[in-house]
Amino acid sequence: MKVDFSNFFPQLCFTGFVLSTFAYYRYIITKADSLNFTDLLWKVFITGLITTLISLAIRFFFVIFANSTLVESPLTVNFFYSILIGLVVIFMVSTLVVWKRLILYQKSKNLLQFWGFFEVALAASLLFDFFGASYVDSNFRVALVILGCFSIILVFNLKWVAYLNFKQKWKGILFILLSAIYLYHFLLNLLNFSSTEVLVIDLFDRVFIWGLFVFLFLYAVISILVTLFNLPTSSVFEQKLKEALDFQKLSQSIPRGETKDQTYEILLESSMSAVFADAAWLEVKDESGTVQVIRNLKEEDVNEIKTAIKGDTIKSILQLDLKSEVSSGKLTDDLKHSKFKSIIALPIMVQNKQVGFIVLLNEVSEAFNREMVNIITTFVNQASISLENLSLIKESIENERYKEQLKIAKNVQKSLLPTSLINNDHLTMAAFSMAADEVGGDYYDILEYKKNHFGLIIGDVSGKGTSAAFQMAQMKGIFHSLASQGITPTEFNNKANTALGQCLEKTSFITATYFDINTDENILHFSRAGHCPSLFYCKNDDSVDYLKCDGMGLGIVRNSSYKEYVHSNTVNYHAGDTLLLYTDGITEAKNFDGEQFGDERLKKSFTAHASKAPDQVKEGIKKDLSEFIGEVIIDDDYTLVVVQFKDKKNG
Repeated sequence: MKVDFSNFFPQLCFTGFVLSTFAYYRYIITKADSLNFTDLLWKVFITGLITTLISLAIRFFFVIFANSTLVESPLTVNFFYSILIGLVVIFMVSTLVVWKRLILYQKSKNLLQFWGFFEVALAASLLFDFFGASYVDSNFRVALVILGCFSIILVFNLKWVAYLNFKQKWKGILFILLSAIYLYHFLLNLLNFSSTEVLVIDLFDRVFIWGLFVFLFLYAVISILVTLFNLPTSSVFEQKLKEALDFQKLSQSIPRGETKDQTYEILLESSMSAVFADAAWLEVKDESGTVQVIRNLKEEDVNEIKTAIKGDTIKSILQLDLKSEVSSGKLTDDLKHSKFKSIIALPIMVQNKQVGFIVLLNEVSEAFNREMVNIITTFVNQASISLENLSLIKESIENERYKEQLKIAKNVQKSLLPTSLINNDHLTMAAFSMAADEVGGDYYDILEYKKNHFGLIIGDVSGKGTSAAFQMAQMKGIFHSLASQGITPTEFNNKANTALGQCLEKTSFITATYFDINTDENILHFSRAGHCPSLFYCKNDDSVDYLKCDGMGLGIVRNSSYKEYVHSNTVNYHAGDTLLLYTDGITEAKNFDGEQFGDERLKKSFTAHASKAPDQVKEGIKKDLSEFIGEVIIDDDYTLVVVQFKDKKNG
């Protein structure tokens, strides 16, 4: 057929088809970010398979009608050749996009720039083809040489090959080899059509096609060779990858909530896999006893191997008696055993103390090298860190539990102290108590056991902390039980000593002072059981004195002879008189120089504030004490109780 189209139009259509095909495949393959290397090569294989089958069908058509004038018609030849052009462009351009993805794996700035130049050169070759140069022209050959140089530089970017395992490498070789066969098949087909000399457009006169063919074929050949050369190293790479995964598994065993036994299992399996051990066992001694994990061994084998070991270092490791670090060479040895000939033994250290060991065995002599020892050492060190972290986590949990228990004890202790104090027509009170720890052992209380008669107590349990707080609780029960009976202070201390002697720890005692306050008669009757003497302010004389009375702490003597140490005293009071009860935590409080607040400073402070209201007396003494000790943290509980008397009888 004669048409009025110029030679420019077929080339324009060809260029447009190439660019649209390139854009399509770049979009499809770039969009699929999750594709791995074998998936990319699979796409090349499938595209090549489909296009090759169609081209074979075209060739089969010409074979069937070889003697017919139909296949000799220029229209028929150009029609099927145009289809072949489309198939060749689709396969070659799709393969180009895949090759690009592989080449630019782990790309650098220079590599990106060079690939950009290559794509520009390919685009320029499309423009060059508009001039209708033939492959015999010198310009055609120069352009092809330029594209060939670009191809040679780019085809050696094969970093992706190293990341294939053994199976993937064989698949890659197969797919790339088939791709090269497809290219060769298309070349033969194009040559066959080119020999007819009736083609409107001949691909062999296109620099773009030749340049692309050279690049794709070179990259296929180099990829096959490099992958073949990398096959022997595949097992090493896979082993290193597995070691990395095992190491990660060990490092994450504690954050994932693994137990100690699970960590031991992971360590043993990882170590055996890393050095190709035939058998192994692990022993660790902890608070629960000895943990033993055995693989491919019997109990009697373990005992035989322990006996067969000659190296002193390995013997020390198995006896948990390693005192210092040793070189890797001393951690391996040969065995004279019926089955196993090589041994590695490594200590498991936690907080610089050997708590166990791991032993790996092989049936071949000299089976373990230094690299293997280094790998196992890394595993064991990581396992040791994991075990140490587990121990720290447990300690942290125990500390949290202890803090919660202390909070409960603190709330219990607060509930033991009176929530409200007496403030009536006969007397008014103020009190303050602070524990050195979360909870303390100071106790004070007041009880109106009958109208206008009060029992008042202050006590100090020996020691501090939760045990002192619970003994204080016992004291509270005894106080309420005995004070409600209205007994005398002497009887109170005797009975309290008998009761406490049966429940206090042998090393514990309680000091206390018990007051029986008769507001009808304005009388204080008291007995002191080894406690700090109380201070009494007499308003009429404007004087402060200690209320003295001998006595021994409760629980020190736990028999009937305690009565000999109990005494009592009586004081008459008047309106405005003030009584100060306190514990030794106040007088023994120290400043930065280690100097105690002392009895005299307390007396002086009380004298300065005694005439004020009870709350003001309390705050004044606290302020004086705070100024004295400064920022020093108190190391004992301290308590203040201020009682100021009124005289309702005399108005």
